Amino acid sequence: MHRSTTMKISALAMVPALGLTACGEDATDDPDATVLTLAHSYNPGQPQVDCGIELIEEQVNEADAGIAIETYGSSQLGGDADRIASVSSGDIDIDVQGASALGAVYEPVSVFDAAYAFDDEQHLADFMADEASDPVIEDFAAETGIHTLGAWSAGARHFTADAPIQEPADLDGLRIRFPGSPQYLMNAQALGADATEVAYEEIYLSLQQGAVDGQENPINIVESENISEVQDYLSLSGHQLNTNLIIIGEVWDELDSEQQEVLSTAVSDAVEEVTTCVAEEEQETLDRWETSGEIEVIDDVDVDTFRDQSHTYLGENLDGESLEVFEAIRGSAE
Repeated sequence: MHRSTTMKISALAMVPALGLTACGEDATDDPDATVLTLAHSYNPGQPQVDCGIELIEEQVNEADAGIAIETYGSSQLGGDADRIASVSSGDIDIDVQGASALGAVYEPVSVFDAAYAFDDEQHLADFMADEASDPVIEDFAAETGIHTLGAWSAGARHFTADAPIQEPADLDGLRIRFPGSPQYLMNAQALGADATEVAYEEIYLSLQQGAVDGQENPINIVESENISEVQDYLSLSGHQLNTNLIIIGEVWDELDSEQQEVLSTAVSDAVEEVTTCVAEEEQETLDRWETSGEIEVIDDVDVDTFRDQSHTYLGENLDGESLEVFEAIRGSAE
């Protein structure tokens, strides 16, 4: 039995009741190809899937390099923590994970999600291509056995509320929903927000019922979750890139140089495509909101003050390797 077959049986056994459907089961005609399982939590229609993951699968499966991708999305192979463990154990080969989630196994990686760590998507791309990123990526691999193929941003995060948020003082007295990871909660403190932890699935209801006064997410999430129905203002703070890392387990070392090159090129192309798709989709959404008036877009946010305040806070409260990563990221912007 091929190693890939053994791995796939083990992975699928974790969630037997879900009726799993792999996107690319018949994508290769090579019966001897090593099948790599790619898992993620995203749904069709999200840029990570439509512009990124599907492109990786297509390019690898068409390359005739003796490897093929089978994709299991929408958390079919488990939540973030389960999938990270499965990548480490070899039950899942490739995964797409938020930087903050990966902080659970190697804390310094979560700094990719720090408030205003990156200036924009190009800064993220430049950092990943520069030797300045080598220490954190190599230490992550040494600590966990996980190799990083690339990183993309699925959009910057912005505030919504029933009042404009143009400067840190505007957050006073507002209960803002943040994800519960340590880096997100540190970001809230850095920005001056009163963080309230609410499950992603409960954001809309919590806003509707007044359990929280606002939230922060990329524009595509604000749209897909119909936040405009329960919030009056979107303030373009751009306070954090929604950063995903494309990771692969120790199977990376079992691939030959051609296979590694095929996979790396596919991920690199997907990173560019996701960045382009996100920018185009965001602009289309903003244009539509401007015309419809369903939510008022505030574009004169004092980003400089938010950024300076956040950098000062993070410089004083991060330590050890996490501080080194933050300083490396900021240093690459200068």
